[in-house]
Amino acid sequence: MPDVITVRVQTDSDLFQDVVVKIERPTYQKPFLGGFKNRITGVEFHNAGSQTIPKKRPNKGIQTVFEKNKPQQTRNTTSTQMTKIGLYVSNVTDKLITPGKYLTAEEYHKRRLEAVIVLQKYFRRWHAINVVQNLREEKRLRLAWEAQEELRRKKEKEERLRREHEQRLNPKTKQDFELLFHALELWRQEETEQINRTLTGVERKAAFCGLLEQEAQLIASIGRRKLNADEENHQKAILRFLDKCAQPKKWKAFDGKITEVDTQYTLRARELFEVYRSVSMTDIPKDERTDVLLTLRRTVKEHECKLTLEIVELIDREVDLMSREVKECNLEGLRKRICTLFLQYVKTPKFNPEVARILKVPPDPLQLYKNVNFCHSCENYLPSTEFPVPANSRTIGRCHLCYKLDNEARRRETILKYKLILENLRKSEVDYQDDAKIVFLVQ
Repeated sequence: MPDVITVRVQTDSDLFQDVVVKIERPTYQKPFLGGFKNRITGVEFHNAGSQTIPKKRPNKGIQTVFEKNKPQQTRNTTSTQMTKIGLYVSNVTDKLITPGKYLTAEEYHKRRLEAVIVLQKYFRRWHAINVVQNLREEKRLRLAWEAQEELRRKKEKEERLRREHEQRLNPKTKQDFELLFHALELWRQEETEQINRTLTGVERKAAFCGLLEQEAQLIASIGRRKLNADEENHQKAILRFLDKCAQPKKWKAFDGKITEVDTQYTLRARELFEVYRSVSMTDIPKDERTDVLLTLRRTVKEHECKLTLEIVELIDREVDLMSREVKECNLEGLRKRICTLFLQYVKTPKFNPEVARILKVPPDPLQLYKNVNFCHSCENYLPSTEFPVPANSRTIGRCHLCYKLDNEARRRETILKYKLILENLRKSEVDYQDDAKIVFLVQ
């Protein structure tokens, strides 16, 4: 029913009047004050009092309550039988009550106050004992936690120093070589200060020449180590790249469980990954190497092109040379060529469709024009991800590689300690559980 209805009322024999009626919908249950029911239609009609809002009692602002005490005597009368002549009442069950010391109201309240004070003293003593015990337990836990934290920090520091020493002896990552160049710069500064402090004239110039030769030798040694590390890291990066292509599709369901699904493209990528890992293995028997090469030949023969024909030709050449008992050392170059060409085959989206979503260089050349910037230092066009963009910069400067080369050649600074500080700060912020996000935006 709408909130407003129009009712036609007959005011006379020939006159009708339309009356607008607003329907109010109270939130309370209307009381039933009587009515009647139509037996034919079954419609119930309530009295007029049920259809109207009850009147509110007027608030006169008077909230005074008058109280009075009125004693009342009970009307139930009783009597007590007493001993008299001719009547004996037994007094065996009677009790003899003697009046004691009269206790006034002041004495009664005083005694209750003293009892309350005694109870409060014992309660406060019990509460103080509990507080002291809790404080003692908290102190013990705090001291144990501090000792554990101190031991943990000491172990972390020893582990960090050991790791830094290992990184300087066997550098593998960019941070390791940053530490080496930083240590080289510190050593050069110390030697320079010592030469300036102890020598003068020709001896000073000769010492600087010797220092320059030693620095050049150390830089060459670091460069050789860097080449070896780059070769190892390159092979690991290839395996990580192929493993990422072979991973199944994953998503989290509403109940928190991880669902994994393999598609035809991921199965194809996994097959190629297994073949590449088998081909790149060294120090395996000749019969196993022959089986691997035959598997590789069947895999690439599925597509006919110049690349696959070249791979098949190299496979036939290696099989022929192994049948002629050629030494393993003479086959290293041929095997590297096979691995390189097969990697090129795997990275082709036509042969491995799953690799298209991971390649840095998109298959469509038109996409290269998006997010590409020019480095004024190395004069190369690189994607925007290769440039450091601080929060307050307005122009694109040098790329990451140019900054790295400039740091190795001049300043030779390392930001490893700042990275550790930032990591520790983020860990401590996560422990607070206050949803702080600014620390994760700091670079």
